[in-house]
Amino acid sequence: MGTPELISPRSPRVAAARRLARRNFRGKERRFIAEGPQAVREAAAHRGGDGEPTLIELFATPEAADRYADIVEAAHTAGARVHLADADVLADVSQTVTPQGLIGVCRFLDSPFQEILDARPALVAVLANVRDPGNAGTVLRCADAAGADAVILTDASVDLYNPKSVRASVGSLFHLPVAIGVPVEQAVQGLRDAGVRILAADGAGADDLDDELDAGTMGTPTAWIFGNEAWGLPEETRALADAVVRVPIHGKAESLNLATAAAVCLYASARAQRPRRAPDA
Repeated sequence: MGTPELISPRSPRVAAARRLARRNFRGKERRFIAEGPQAVREAAAHRGGDGEPTLIELFATPEAADRYADIVEAAHTAGARVHLADADVLADVSQTVTPQGLIGVCRFLDSPFQEILDARPALVAVLANVRDPGNAGTVLRCADAAGADAVILTDASVDLYNPKSVRASVGSLFHLPVAIGVPVEQAVQGLRDAGVRILAADGAGADDLDDELDAGTMGTPTAWIFGNEAWGLPEETRALADAVVRVPIHGKAESLNLATAAAVCLYASARAQRPRRAPDA
């Protein structure tokens, strides 16, 4: 697709994109970086609540532009500025060891918490004090896969737009509403007022997930609170929940990591909420 137009990391456009690796610049510009073909493809297809395209700018090496011509075309269609860049320039902006040749600059896309409540969600993941960006992105991906209606990151959790969070979500960031910076007490009260049952996931919970499923209590609208992988949920957060539920360990494993536990809990709720199919005649 031609010769790279951006060949120097000192280019103002490149420098502006590189600064988005830092949280204070992301917040000031209300923009973030999405890397790789999957994330950029989803960004190009996404529009915010105001109807405006999420993808603003795309940097691509000539090789990647040829290989992913459909993504480049989607970026053009979305109105994004597309720049061919030298591989060294992409490496300078990238937050990965092996850049894939596509880097998008995107507008923030989080949703107002009240907007999520107004939609009457049936399944929500609440991340309370989750500090690891990889965990946050992976739980978001699990929530998307399980068909959750929204994800909420409390004010004590990691930045949603951290490059590691964005990568770990593998495009799911663009699939479902996410509210950020919501105090956990406000999140719980708002969801409860919207008719949502609050369950806290904790390895030391008094209630067993299998027992909850057997009792038929999980078919109602549900929000799961997931805590910090190292510290778990503090007592004051567990006290906010209607029940504190543990995932049973049937084998000899000491515990489950956060993302695995979240996947189990979210899929359990999703299965309980799905109407059962009649057996084939």
